[in-house]
Amino acid sequence: MDTNLSPRILIVEDDVRLATLTREYLEGNGFQVTVEGDGSRAIEQIKNLNPDLVILDIMLPGEDGLSICRKLKIDKDVPILILTARTDDMDQVLGLEMGADDYIAKPVRPRVLLARVRALLRRAESQAASLQPVITENARLEFGDLHIDSAMREAWLNGQSIDLTSAEFDLLWLLASNAGRVLTREEIFTALRGIEYDGQDRSIDVRVSRIRPKVGDDPVHPRRIKTVRSKGYLFVREI
Repeated sequence: MDTNLSPRILIVEDDVRLATLTREYLEGNGFQVTVEGDGSRAIEQIKNLNPDLVILDIMLPGEDGLSICRKLKIDKDVPILILTARTDDMDQVLGLEMGADDYIAKPVRPRVLLARVRALLRRAESQAASLQPVITENARLEFGDLHIDSAMREAWLNGQSIDLTSAEFDLLWLLASNAGRVLTREEIFTALRGIEYDGQDRSIDVRVSRIRPKVGDDPVHPRRIKTVRSKGYLFVREI
C-alpha cells in the first residue's frame, strides 16, 4: 500500500500506553498515525499535519479536549472522534455540543474504534464528493420559512442562515428529505454512520435537541421534529 494515500490520523492523548497501542493497531490497519500528548500543541499539530481525522481525549494537559474541539469546528472542518470516560454521560453530551462527530468510551475496544474511524472517514469522503446520506431528486427542500439546500449544505430560517455543524446538517437533511415518515434510530445510524445502532448511543438525540431551536421548533413541545416514542423521529411536512 502506498502510505502517501493512506488516511492520516492524529491521536491527541496523554496516556502514553493507550496512545501507543491505538497507534500500532491503526497503523496495522493501513492508517498513517501521529500522536500528540499535550493539548496546548494539538491545534498547531492539526494545522501542520492536516489529518483526515482527529481522535481527541477530553482530559488533557495544557488544553482540554472540549476547548480544542470547539476551536477546530470554528477554524477547520475535520472529523473529530472524542474519547470519553465510560460512566460520564456529560462528557459525551458536551463533546457533541462542541461539534464532535462521534464519541467512544474508554477503555477503547480496538475493533469498535476501527469501525467508528472507518465510518467517519467514509462520511467525510462522501461529503467531499457532494454525496448525501439519502439520495433525493431535490437538492433544495422548503417547509414554509425553513429552506434546506443539500448542494450548498446550508439552511435558512426566515431568510437568515442557520449555524449548523456538518453532523447537524446531515441529520437535518436526512430527516427533512424523509418528511412525513418516521425514521428509526437504527435507520438514522445506518444512513449517517454506516454502523448499527447499539441501543445506548445518545448522539442522535443530542443533535436533534440542538437542531430543534435552530429551525424554529419548540424544544419542549416540538412540532417540526417530533419524537415518536419507542421508534425514532418524524419531520413534519406542514406545521
